[in-house]
Amino acid sequence: MALRHKSAIKRHRQSLKRYARNKAIRTRVRHVLRELRETIAKGERAAAEEQLRLAMKTLTKAVSKGVLHRNNASRRISRLSQQVARLQSSAAA
Repeated sequence: MALRHKSAIKRHRQSLKRYARNKAIRTRVRHVLRELRETIAKGERAAAEEQLRLAMKTLTKAVSKGVLHRNNASRRISRLSQQVARLQSSAAA
């Protein structure tokens, strides 16, 4: 990449910083969601509720940082909440 203009050099530097920041946030989101799905698969209701709260917090933060679209996060939260609710209803029955 031939960056010869000051503005292009600065923009490139900014994009690298932004990429690193966004990647860290996306990695965190994936990690939290993976842990929640594993807990749901095990059928641990109390732990799943706690991890759902953490997942909601993490997804909301990713939206506020501009990493995820708000509809994307809302859809994920909704689907995960449904899974945890099914876990509760199956445990109660």
